[in-house]
Amino acid sequence: MAERIAIVGVGQTHHKSKRPDVTTAEMIAESVERCLEDAGLQMKDVDHLVGGSFEVADGYHCPDKWIIPELGAVGKAGLELQNVGTTGGVLAVASFNIAATGLFDTVLCYSWQKMDEAAGAFGRGGGGANEYWTGQFPMSPITNFARRTYAYMDRSGCTEEHIAMVRVKQDQCALKNPYAQLRLGLTVEQVMSDVLLAWPIRRLHMCPTTAGAAAFIVCPEERAKKVTDKPVWVEDWFTCHQGGALTMAEDPTSSTLRHACEVVYKRQNIKNPVKEIQAWEVYEPASPAELRWMEEVGICEDYTAWKLFEQDKVGIDKEVPFNPSGGVTATNPIGATPVVRLVEAALQVRGDAGEHQIPGKIERALATGYGGQGENVIMLLRKTL
Repeated sequence: MAERIAIVGVGQTHHKSKRPDVTTAEMIAESVERCLEDAGLQMKDVDHLVGGSFEVADGYHCPDKWIIPELGAVGKAGLELQNVGTTGGVLAVASFNIAATGLFDTVLCYSWQKMDEAAGAFGRGGGGANEYWTGQFPMSPITNFARRTYAYMDRSGCTEEHIAMVRVKQDQCALKNPYAQLRLGLTVEQVMSDVLLAWPIRRLHMCPTTAGAAAFIVCPEERAKKVTDKPVWVEDWFTCHQGGALTMAEDPTSSTLRHACEVVYKRQNIKNPVKEIQAWEVYEPASPAELRWMEEVGICEDYTAWKLFEQDKVGIDKEVPFNPSGGVTATNPIGATPVVRLVEAALQVRGDAGEHQIPGKIERALATGYGGQGENVIMLLRKTL
């Protein structure tokens, strides 16, 4: 029988566009040290590590060989994974599964991306080595979300101004988060007049390139209760893929997010997500994606999320506290981004998010990871079990 598991410590760097002051390993160590300190542990207490980044965007492979010595973890059990934009989600799920076996007491998950060193590597390398797939790969993340956003606008009545409202809300949240990269003080007018990339996507709508790292520690129940008096329980998790992603065969209105949520909600008997989940940290690589994602996680009916922004109902202290950290459009160290979502969700459950803490008791929080290959990872956290 699987062990019940809980997150006992979290840590992240202050995310920036460039970190010339540190090596990749030193940057990762910053997040790991903060995580260990948060848990009241030392590296000697950790008995398994799971780490990784989106290697293609870094421009190198097998980085754990030189990162592990920097962390002081030589000789410990561990593995390194990567899965494009969903890397952090896969790392988290692997860590959950390992902890749930009960074979290891203290599992450390670390993730990173230092995009100031190799931000163009993915573009130079193309989509991968498989010509069957890359031959159908006419879309970048920008054009993919332009296509998705146009489809959404065509079906919903949403306008460019509503999309700009989404970006302003994201920025208002980021301004209250000291770890966020982009804290700009935006207005709707500034967003609507920004550089057009692929209609209706403008530069400010897209996530930035980021240098940053994030980490967490997860333990089986007995160990978790010994480590901390405020464990964040991992109630459920699920991951799934979507066929035809990032090709013209992809349905621009479809997503695996809805399916993944339906699976988790059914297993946990969640009937009314907007009432039963109090905090949301959902991976939205472009600001208009937040609209469709809000609908797919069950906050509102299809093609109506833009009305919530028009009615000023979305924000940290408003009816729908969606992405209170500022989200991915403010901070995007690709390989670490889903772990950042998880860290932020855990802080909300603990009541430790600081200025961007959602008011009231947070019993449940949902965090997600998303990748251009159409994968979604769902991670449901809970204060009590």
